[in-house]
Amino acid sequence: MKAFKILAGIILPSLILSVSCQKQESGTAEYPVMPVPFNKVALSDDFWLPRLVINSEVTIPIAFCQSEETGRIRNFEIAGGLAEGSFCSKYGFDDSDVYKIIEGASYSLMIRPDTLLEAYLDSLICKIALAQEDDGYLYTNRTIMGDSALPMAGSRRWEKVSEHSHELYNLGHLYEAAAAHYTATGKKSLLNVAMKSANLVNREFGWGRIERYPGHQEIEMGLVRLYRITRNRKYLDLAKFFLDVRGPGGWEYNQSHLRVTEQSEATGHAVRACYMYSGMADVAALTGDTSYIAAIGRIWEDVVTRKMYVTGGIGQTGSNEGFGAPYDLPNLTAYCETCASIAFVMWNQRMFLLHGDAGYIDVMERTLYNALLSGVSLTGDHFFYPNPLESDGGHQRREWFGCACCPSNICRFMPSIPGYVYAHDMDHIFVNLFIAGETTLETRHGMITLRQENSYPWEGDITIHVEPERTFRLDIWVRIPGWARNEPVPGDLYRFAPVPEEQPVLEVNGEKVTMDMLRGYARISRRWQSGDVISLTLPMPVREVLAHDSVAADRGAFAIQRGPLVYCLEDHDQDGATVMNLAAAGDRQYEIRFSPDMLNGVQTITFEAVEKPGEKGQPDRRIRATAIPYYAWANRGAGGMRVWVPY
Repeated sequence: MKAFKILAGIILPSLILSVSCQKQESGTAEYPVMPVPFNKVALSDDFWLPRLVINSEVTIPIAFCQSEETGRIRNFEIAGGLAEGSFCSKYGFDDSDVYKIIEGASYSLMIRPDTLLEAYLDSLICKIALAQEDDGYLYTNRTIMGDSALPMAGSRRWEKVSEHSHELYNLGHLYEAAAAHYTATGKKSLLNVAMKSANLVNREFGWGRIERYPGHQEIEMGLVRLYRITRNRKYLDLAKFFLDVRGPGGWEYNQSHLRVTEQSEATGHAVRACYMYSGMADVAALTGDTSYIAAIGRIWEDVVTRKMYVTGGIGQTGSNEGFGAPYDLPNLTAYCETCASIAFVMWNQRMFLLHGDAGYIDVMERTLYNALLSGVSLTGDHFFYPNPLESDGGHQRREWFGCACCPSNICRFMPSIPGYVYAHDMDHIFVNLFIAGETTLETRHGMITLRQENSYPWEGDITIHVEPERTFRLDIWVRIPGWARNEPVPGDLYRFAPVPEEQPVLEVNGEKVTMDMLRGYARISRRWQSGDVISLTLPMPVREVLAHDSVAADRGAFAIQRGPLVYCLEDHDQDGATVMNLAAAGDRQYEIRFSPDMLNGVQTITFEAVEKPGEKGQPDRRIRATAIPYYAWANRGAGGMRVWVPY
């Protein structure tokens, strides 16, 4: 708990001052730290860039095709009078999948221009505009079916908005898609639809009007996106209203059991929760409401120290798709929804922007490389909804889902990954993720270009070329990951076994420098000139991770981690043994090998293990077990898998 106490005791008091006074040059309040936008970071690495290409060339087209085949797009055509028929798909929130895919496609256009894709979006947006009712209402199920709308939608507008209608949830994704499309293309076609909708919601909801909250949070972030584009204060005020009107007396399931500022524990549906916490962070940054910051700080501690899997996944139980009891972290039944991982990454990014502490990036990186990346196949065309840490062979990726929130969320998240690499204020640059590529950003002193070279996450040698437009002094803060500082996560939920002898090494222009550490960053303050080079060496021994003694499911077992990657055992690699019958040998030695032809190229870890036969009287068999990165499991067909290896 030491790390968190430091964070809570030192960072939070200073934050209360910084958030309220942090201003952009325009005079508008914002986050104390701002991310470098993803379209300003050009990746060149061999790990993430191919995945972004696959998302653009495979995942997004598949998602649009599935939306056509399942009737999601036809719903807009029928609602807009372009076709006849009944509501075609299963859920009232199916509109949101189309919006999320549009958001992802728009982001993709910013990275990889595509005239055919842009034309397709123009046609699709036209259908959405026609489906919108004259006063701005947009919910295809009710527009098509009228009084025969789905039971979850209620008999009239907004009747079940605090339950399961998802009317406002859909709109939140619409607003995010509109902001992305406008930013990518400069076209206002979808933005106009979004503002017309938001103006209606603003007329009908608010203090003294409809005083209800959304059953599934999302509109809060969408309204903030609209505010940032339009600078129309009513959108920000409406986002704050939807937070302040929430609770008490509602469901823990959708976090309406208490006022949002009075909550201290993560409860209920994990995606709803993290979207709400992200919205609270956005509104706090823009309004200076420190009660929001205090609340999400308490909740973050609860998640990271008691309710998070070693993969960075969250949401222990399938019954509520969400959080369970503290330390109740079963592996076989772990839910860890892909959408929850995406929402958790978004929330951690915002916590970092508020606090400037690397602990949030440590958690974000763990989720990004493990629980989140597990959600999509290596080929980009099959998906996981839950991401358990153990399987008896019954888990297989699927081409699509009736409830398709996870594939569509992958579509919109993947192109945004470059935006998590760097952040800055006017006097500091934060290097948060180690992904090869280049960015140029503006500082108070002038423009500066950073170019990363590395083979991360396989190797820990990081090179950063610094090219300022002229010589000037600037602080560059380079994150030293928690896993390289013998701290897998903030707090004591997980710990490494033996302490490694090797320590990170930092050099500038070939000369070793003493690390000036603050909040998980090595601070380098100097006059930078063209040709300067930062070199960081992060040792990557194989580490054994142990869970807190209160985690019953993991007692007597360990997880394998190397760098940011958590590993697992699959039946496919165990010399005919099943992973459920394996235990680690006491004299195990780890061997690391890169296999370029295996699972699109992965580093495998082998070690001595013992197969415990299921039948009495049969002798133990000693084998060389092979572990692969967790994100790559279930890409070779059905088979057993486990993350935690018994001693």
